[in-house]
Amino acid sequence: MLIEKIKAVYFSPTGTTKTIICRIAQRLSEIIDKDTVYFDFTLPSSRTYPLQFERNDLVVFGMPVYAGRLPNVLLKYLDTISGGGAVAVPVVLFGNRNYDDALKELKFILEAHDFSIIAAAAFIGEHSFSQILGKGRPDRADLALADSFTEKVAEKIIHNDLSLLELPESTRPLRGYYQPKDRDGNPIDIRKVIPKTNDNCTECGLCAGICPMGSINPKNPRELINICIKCGACIKKCPTEAKYYDDKNYLYHKEELEDMYERRAEPVWFL
Repeated sequence: MLIEKIKAVYFSPTGTTKTIICRIAQRLSEIIDKDTVYFDFTLPSSRTYPLQFERNDLVVFGMPVYAGRLPNVLLKYLDTISGGGAVAVPVVLFGNRNYDDALKELKFILEAHDFSIIAAAAFIGEHSFSQILGKGRPDRADLALADSFTEKVAEKIIHNDLSLLELPESTRPLRGYYQPKDRDGNPIDIRKVIPKTNDNCTECGLCAGICPMGSINPKNPRELINICIKCGACIKKCPTEAKYYDDKNYLYHKEELEDMYERRAEPVWFL
């Protein structure tokens, strides 16, 4: 099978998934000497049409991990994708805790939409809740490992080894979303928690423009007009630090994650 074009495809509210996917695609382009096209479907305006691919595409497909799975609000959109027999490399980014079943879920979805999976990987990015957990990642070491992974993928392509990938425990059903608990072991539900806005806000509108759900009113950044998926974009990218969470369960869960998962998680890949 002849690869004619590399396509980097990603959902990346805070830019961590984008960093890894673009690095992999760029390195692949250099090694196998093919052009790269980029598809960023982070914003609502980019999800008004389905993504369609062709048989001679090599697709590097990136998604963040939310509670051990893919963001459920995107599953309906992912169901519209047409693989067209393209070769794909699914990649997920997790916030230093665990990727759980997210990589397997992405692989299953792509396979169901006519992609051939030849490799897969899970990398680490700064957690969407925290500026401590996975701070600054993907960092230089992560990018070096992304290069190593990419070189192995490129070697498969150069040798026309497009054998399909089987992940460990591929026959086990997908597990549910990660469920945080309080000190007494009771489940914590933060799905309806929304960010607050302090007096630092200058109403510049940046947060409204980068919200992947289009949930912040551009005329009034203090008003939420749709759901919040806790992606962290409005908080991490606000130039005046005007956005924050004050929900006690959210803050407890955030601090618990920072305490329990301070060790440096490392990327994993499958070829």
